[in-house]
Amino acid sequence: MSFSRRRFIQAGSASAAALFAASFEAFGQSKTPIKVGILHSLSGTMAISETALKETALMTIAAINAKGGVLGRPLEPVVVDPASNWPLFAEKARQLITQDKVAVVFGCWTSVSRKSVLPVFKELNHLLFYPVQYEGEELERNVFYTGAAPNQQAIPATEYLMSKEGGGAKRFFLLGTDYVYPRTTNKILRAFLKSKGVAEKDIEEVYTPFGHSDYQTIVANIKKFAAGGKTCVISTINGDSNVPFYKELGNAGLKAKDVPVVAFSVGEEELRGVDTKPLVGHLAAWNYFMSLKNPQNEAFIKMYKDWAVKQKLPNADKVVTNDPMEATYIGINMWKQAVEQAKTTDVDAVIKAMAGQTFDAPSGFKVKMDERNHHLHKPVFIGEVRADGQFNVVWRSKGTIRAQPWSPYIPGNEKKPDTPV
Repeated sequence: MSFSRRRFIQAGSASAAALFAASFEAFGQSKTPIKVGILHSLSGTMAISETALKETALMTIAAINAKGGVLGRPLEPVVVDPASNWPLFAEKARQLITQDKVAVVFGCWTSVSRKSVLPVFKELNHLLFYPVQYEGEELERNVFYTGAAPNQQAIPATEYLMSKEGGGAKRFFLLGTDYVYPRTTNKILRAFLKSKGVAEKDIEEVYTPFGHSDYQTIVANIKKFAAGGKTCVISTINGDSNVPFYKELGNAGLKAKDVPVVAFSVGEEELRGVDTKPLVGHLAAWNYFMSLKNPQNEAFIKMYKDWAVKQKLPNADKVVTNDPMEATYIGINMWKQAVEQAKTTDVDAVIKAMAGQTFDAPSGFKVKMDERNHHLHKPVFIGEVRADGQFNVVWRSKGTIRAQPWSPYIPGNEKKPDTPV
């Protein structure tokens, strides 16, 4: 991490600490703060995506404190940086729970970081809120998943690409970062495509390591593959590798009308670092876009823009909101509601109280935590990249969709339990 970026993070953390110190005074000395953990990479390859989630968490906590806190007590954030280092996520999670004595943890982005911390949360019977779309094939008592399962993102996006309005794709180039989320998602997509009659020769699957930056050969291969018929690219590239991939797409003149790319891990925040003009028309599938017009979203965007200015964040005048930020905001507010319903921060009581919690989300929908499977019922949107780095919504679900943690396209999943064991 560069010195200037580190200085910005330190300055942001210092001003946030001052803000929370001031809010505690307003509660009086007798109100013991409730500590909450924030576990996001602020350095390394995932900082491009995760830093904004840390800021969203701090903003949401400050807003809750301004309205009287939780159970009349202020929330005190404890921020750690696992630095895009997967084993370090587990160490930092253990530190938050055993040393810092936090009541809950909000964090992780990649599935490999979530898989790294899971044994810690299970062993210590603690609580993680995970805010990012993922591959499913998991259902844990100690985790609430506020991002999308595959049937709330990957499957609807692929169906759209195959439809007449989505371009009628016949060939599929699956390109991802080499770890559990892209590989499992693509396993599900292969099974789905096979069920739709797509032949093996019409599916290509390629992976690159975290931090990969040379996409020249891969983009050339996409062009070659596309010569065989109507082709789309389904991208599960994560982190800062998205910047060189999209730059190479532009350099190669690969336009959306010829070979559309749909991304599951690229939103407004990642596009801030890219010249988006050559990418106009390429797609992303999410459960929220900043461009959605409704009162909840207007309030959410204003809240984050005001926060960015107040905290003197880098390029504060150009900050954006995105899907995992919305999922972070929903998760913290739902946890607050559950604690107040349970009248305690006790993990077992909060898990029970989370069932059926609802929240008027910035997506414009009332989202609900399923009564059984620890996942949200969410709307689905598919957006086209605009020249300004925002998205025009080209498809949306009629209502919210219940998550399927166990994909029906994987044999044997029909026998898996719908509630955490």
